[in-house]
Amino acid sequence: MNLATLDLNLLPALRALLEERNVTRAGLRLGLSQPAMSAALARLRKHFDDQLLTRAGNSYTPTPLGAALLTMTGPACDLLERVFTCQASFEPATADREFTLLSSDYGAAVFGTRLARILHTEAPGVRLRFQQVGPTLVDSITDFLGAADGLLLPHGVITGYPSLDLYTDRWVCLVSTDHEEVADGLTLADLTRLPWAVYQRTHDAPATRQLALLGIEPQVEVSVGTFQLLPAMVAGTRRIALIQERLANLIGPHSGVRTLPCPFDPVPLTEALWWHPVHTQDAAHQWLRETAARVGTELQEQAHHHPSGE
Repeated sequence: MNLATLDLNLLPALRALLEERNVTRAGLRLGLSQPAMSAALARLRKHFDDQLLTRAGNSYTPTPLGAALLTMTGPACDLLERVFTCQASFEPATADREFTLLSSDYGAAVFGTRLARILHTEAPGVRLRFQQVGPTLVDSITDFLGAADGLLLPHGVITGYPSLDLYTDRWVCLVSTDHEEVADGLTLADLTRLPWAVYQRTHDAPATRQLALLGIEPQVEVSVGTFQLLPAMVAGTRRIALIQERLANLIGPHSGVRTLPCPFDPVPLTEALWWHPVHTQDAAHQWLRETAARVGTELQEQAHHHPSGE
């Protein structure tokens, strides 16, 4: 397929048609008349040699090919938009721009808050949007990265994309302040005997992966979508949770939890910023990476303080 022979205007038309499943609504979305949208649909049908949308009563239903294209057109449009908004120069003090970073609540709390402070003073017209990532990220990483400016994620989950190491962190165990069974500290036997609260789906949880290296299968009672929910799920219970030390340092003194050293040597994490190669030469993105590196250096130079209650 020769890209030079394609009318790329058909790509947003294809996306609108497949998402709206209605020629008139798709036209309104793109600012095109109903005849113009019908003509675009006819051209797309001829190109793909497929109906793409078939009438079912008063509505349209995607054909199998249409359904497959639906999952591809959104990321393709997002990526094209980012290609054509690349800049040769970037002035942060006067820029009007939004950056979208995919991140867990941990990355947003520990790293993102510091990055946002710098933007607040140095680039007041620049906006940051943090988008929560879920366990399905790895299954469609190209689509996710193509639609965002970057991903905050530790090493060991994805490979094959440009990245910038930001800072390191350590894992600690979280228990209730009134957990009498572990008053003298945790043992390996406790990790099997006591129930757990974990982040994300049980089999995706960092705690599960860490303990699997020891041949321990945790007894998971609760799994949650954010790391910052773990203290509430541990307080007043017999549960254990594995949490990053830097995040544990942000937990308030009246949260009802305390941290304990792990009774094993957990693999430390190196948080990194990952991005799609399309961003590499973009001046705005280069500034974002340089600023992220500054924040990472600050965090790395900051000594680990013992959380309250340890």
